[in-house]
Amino acid sequence: MARRLRVRQIKSASGHRFDQAATARALGIRRLHQAVDHNDTPQIRGMIFKIRHLVEVEELNT
Repeated sequence: MARRLRVRQIKSASGHRFDQAATARALGIRRLHQAVDHNDTPQIRGMIFKIRHLVEVEELNT
């Protein structure tokens, strides 16, 4: 079974580079403290790495 990741925004993207705010939106994060679940893929990991200072990541055991 595919592993899942829960990504939660803990810091505002306002005031950061435009591409970082766009990456947060592409992950489906629209508000502060909102959490979204994604499959653990290299593409998602790369997006998380780009905004790692704005989010916290939790691995889900499903």
